[in-house]
Formats: sequence, structure tokens, C-alpha cells
Amino acid sequence: MNWLYVILAVYIVAALLIALALLRKKRWPWVVVVLAAAFVLWKSLDLPRFLPPGSGGDVQSEQAAFDVEVAHHPVLQVIREQEPALFEQLRKRALVLEQEGRSGEQIVAALQPQIAALQVKRLQSAPDASVIRYMQANMQQTVLMQKESDDACFRFLFPAVRGSVNAAELLPEEVSAHRMQVDAEMMRAAVGPESHTMTDEERTQAQKDFLPVLQALVNEYGRDVELISKPQQAQNLQQEGKVCNIVQTLWRRVLALPAPKAASIIRLSVALEEMNTPRRQVAP
Repeated sequence: MNWLYVILAVYIVAALLIALALLRKKRWPWVVVVLAAAFVLWKSLDLPRFLPPGSGGDVQSEQAAFDVEVAHHPVLQVIREQEPALFEQLRKRALVLEQEGRSGEQIVAALQPQIAALQVKRLQSAPDASVIRYMQANMQQTVLMQKESDDACFRFLFPAVRGSVNAAELLPEEVSAHRMQVDAEMMRAAVGPESHTMTDEERTQAQKDFLPVLQALVNEYGRDVELISKPQQAQNLQQEGKVCNIVQTLWRRVLALPAPKAASIIRLSVALEEMNTPRRQVAP
């Protein structure tokens, strides 16, 4: 039982009984004072705050908290606009996890696969400039993550292997805000008048354009290049730092290509990665 709620309720009832007694004695000034005191107590009785967990008030406060989060999360705003059914699914999932006592990091990890899948889908039809900005923002975060630690960088790049990392907690606020804004702009551009449809010919050409980049990586890192496709092996060999370096070198060279070639390689690579990446379940 929530005793603070009970005590406040008792005070309110007592104040009303006193007011009733004063009315019978026709002591009008005191009636006004007592009723005012009861009103103040009533206003202080924040039901969602004092009701026990699992009650309707709790759900309302959690829904309000999620809505506040949406107001500061450009990607969730886009999902609400473009995919209302998915948005409601994410919202309900977040509220359930909150009621189960999951941490903010666990909730983000649980929702991220669905959000990432939609972003990858949008990336396939986003214009070249938006695709390139998407990868540039991703690499900016990756570089800063490795400055934190090789472990943070590895978790950021391969959350399915060792678990995700909360980028918002580790990186400067402006960097995280920039990444979310770039992602949101990419998702909007993907359904706008400048959207791009990737053809089979472009996919074939992207594979050809990627071969020189891959060869340059092999010349620099040797067989360790295989680690980016086998992150579990990199973890077992304690090569997290090296695999982070390889990933950054890879995308730095791709981004140095002409925009159409770079964008096609990014679309193709991200789609294949999403297709082949296992999903890590959120720990209870």
C-alpha cells in the first residue's frame, strides 16, 4: 500500500468534515480557509506519482515519458509519420519493458532492431547525398567510440556479438543529435521526390567498384580483413581494436569514391549486413 497517498487522502477528508462542521456553526471565514486548504492538498495529490506500480496512473506517466522522448528523437518522429502501425508497436513494446523494470539501455536495445531494419529499407531508396551523409555520421560516431575504448567501438559496430552500447551516454550530445537528424533526413528523402531506385545493374557495378577497395584492405591488413565478416572471431582473438580500424579504413576509402559509386556500395553493403546479422536478445 502507498501510505503517502492514504495519509494525504485522510487529510483531505478531515478538512472537508471540519468545513461541514463550521458550516453548521455558520463560521463562514473559517469555512473558506479550510476549503482552500483541502483544495491545496488535492492539487498536491499527484495520482500517477503516488499510485502503486502497475496501476493506470503508472501507464499514463510512462506513456507521457515516451511521448516526451519522441519529441526529442527525430527518427521516432519520422516513424510516427511514415509507419504509424510500427510506431504504435514500438510504443507499446517500450511501455511493457518499462513496466517490467528494464533499463533505458535494454529498452533501446530491444527497439533498435526494428528501427534499424526500417532505416536499411529506406537507405535503399534514399538519394546519393543522403546515403553518404548517413555513413559519414556513422563513421564520426565510430571514431569517437574508439577514442572511448576498443570495447565501446566494437559494441557499437557489432551489437549482436557482445551487446550494444549506449552512444548517447558516451558521445557528446551534439554528435548524437547530428546522427539522429541525418538519419531522419535520410528516411524522409527516401520517400520524397528525389528518391532513388537501385537497379540490378547498379548492384552488379557496386560489387565491381568494391573489389579495388577490398584489395587495398587486404594489402594493408592481410587476412585480418576477414574479421569484419567474423566479429565473433575478432572477439575471441581480442582483436576488437584492429577490426574497428579495418572498418574505418574500409568506409574512408569508399567515401573517397565518386558519390554515385560510394552510395551504391553503401546501400548494397548495409543491406547485406542487415540480412546476415543475427539479433541478440535483451537479457531479462
